[in-house]
Amino acid sequence: MQVAVYTRYGPPDVVQITDVEKPIPEDNEVLIKVRAASVNPYDWHFMRGMPYLLRLRAGLRKPKDKRLGVDVAGQVETVGRNVTQFKPGDEVFGLCRGAFGEYACASESKLARKPENVTFEQAASVPIAGLTALQGLRRGGLGEKGQIPPRPKVLINGAAGGVGTFAVQIAKSFGADVTGVCSTRNLDMLRSIGADRVIDYTQEDFTKREQRYDVILDCVANHSLSAFRQILNPKGHYIMVGAADGGGRWMIGLLARLIKALVLSCFVSQKLVMVGAKANKEDLTILHDLMQAGKVTPVIDRRYSLREVPEAIRYLEQGHTRGKVLITLGHKHNNKT
Repeated sequence: MQVAVYTRYGPPDVVQITDVEKPIPEDNEVLIKVRAASVNPYDWHFMRGMPYLLRLRAGLRKPKDKRLGVDVAGQVETVGRNVTQFKPGDEVFGLCRGAFGEYACASESKLARKPENVTFEQAASVPIAGLTALQGLRRGGLGEKGQIPPRPKVLINGAAGGVGTFAVQIAKSFGADVTGVCSTRNLDMLRSIGADRVIDYTQEDFTKREQRYDVILDCVANHSLSAFRQILNPKGHYIMVGAADGGGRWMIGLLARLIKALVLSCFVSQKLVMVGAKANKEDLTILHDLMQAGKVTPVIDRRYSLREVPEAIRYLEQGHTRGKVLITLGHKHNNKT
């Protein structure tokens, strides 16, 4: 089988497509015939070994695990002896290691059934970005019993990206009044997926508006915490899900921002927190149900073949994606614009 691997840290050119033996699932795993996978910042951070603290986990001088790709969708080929919820032929989506390959093994606890009304590509786009959006909004009190106010005002900064496009739709499913911040070219797209209002950041600084929000989901961290606090209601929630700088300063800036947020939260009525995706079957099932009901439709920017993984990662690193970037197995796509 073919798989994307990297044997050293560096730019996308370090990724190679090579032939390896088909993996064998452990007792609690299933072997998936991969139909589609999606690219995340998670992947290129591991590829580059940046920030350097990440190498404590990934390998100091070279990667311990040479495979890339986490988000996956496909068909179950075989199952481990302890697997009870899936059988060969089932269509699934979720998280694994080595999703950029023809086959990959995934824990039963990190998978859910693919909704019948979505494609493998759409399902593969969901796991990390969808979980981050869902769990971030819940940290802000959305979707909880006794949600106050009943129609909270939510601002999503970076609403056109992978996490942002899911957050707009999930917030709407929770009954929120949603404002999305994006560039000019994405305004119509955000309206089409349910945003009540859109703000073009190239024309207006949304932190200067008089409007106040109950929840701010910040996907790009391009304004100071004090600027966000000025447009947050006294008991509002600021949820940080990423940082704009993808270089070596990423972790330093993110940690500094997080520490400041935690300290401020001790002295103000506003809640300032950070969220990252936590893989679990329960939340994947919620995302399944939202897609099945037509309340969430993944936005796909570009599609690439397995051999084009380096090009796909390079495109994602530019930071201007609209929704998700997909790897589709067995097909070559022309994404030239």
